[in-house]
Amino acid sequence: MAENVQPRWASADLYEPYVGRWSRLVAREFLAWLNAPSGLDWLDVGCGTGALTEAIAEQCAPSRLAGIDPSEGFLNFARERLRDTAVELRQADAQDLPFTASEFDRIVSGLMLNFVPEKERAAAEMQRVARSGGEVALYVWDYTGGMEMMRRFWDAAADLNPDARELQENWHAAFCQPEPLYRLLEKVGLSHIEVRAIDVPTIFRDFNDYWTPFLGGQSPAPVYCMSLTEEDRSALRERLRESLPTQPDGSIHLTARAWAVRGRKR
Repeated sequence: MAENVQPRWASADLYEPYVGRWSRLVAREFLAWLNAPSGLDWLDVGCGTGALTEAIAEQCAPSRLAGIDPSEGFLNFARERLRDTAVELRQADAQDLPFTASEFDRIVSGLMLNFVPEKERAAAEMQRVARSGGEVALYVWDYTGGMEMMRRFWDAAADLNPDARELQENWHAAFCQPEPLYRLLEKVGLSHIEVRAIDVPTIFRDFNDYWTPFLGGQSPAPVYCMSLTEEDRSALRERLRESLPTQPDGSIHLTARAWAVRGRKR
């Protein structure tokens, strides 16, 4: 039943065509906003397939670069992606970081924190391992509107099944807004908090390029899609085909918005 499905994270090969290709674009903009000096010690919390970690290695000239993720499948992909760097990758939980206090200058997290059950605990852990004067910064997709790829999926799903909207909100929508992000960093004692939007283009070659990643069955929208009967999934596919803004050449031009927040440890 669709109402009982839960997101699961295991296959990097399925994740990359779905969201990974767009997360690399956001990572570059995010790091440009942080504008950190070279020679710092960095930790990427929930590094996944390594998109943000790789961008740090390329853009920030870190002295030390570490990443943690609970998925060994994602970590194996990240290790291959970063095989020419000195990155330290560990399997670990964001709610219980395997590092001592005040160990890093920059602690970052990309597109992950909304999936953590105890978000304040994870944020407190990020604050704990930051040095005085260091920064904690993260970003999440704006699922309620600005991440058009997913918003259009859930709009079509809700047209056919009103329960789909509640599933979307239960998974992540309410947290992925400026005010909750600001409050989260404020609660764990960070100062100089800033929030900003990061918008990137998401251009699909054709409808199949848009639709096929939803058949991977990992993160919330694909899990929902694959929980449907074949008949209901076909109806959802055709509703999307009718509603997406298709160009004369068959391509589909959407945008993706992420909300980013940063704060400084006193």
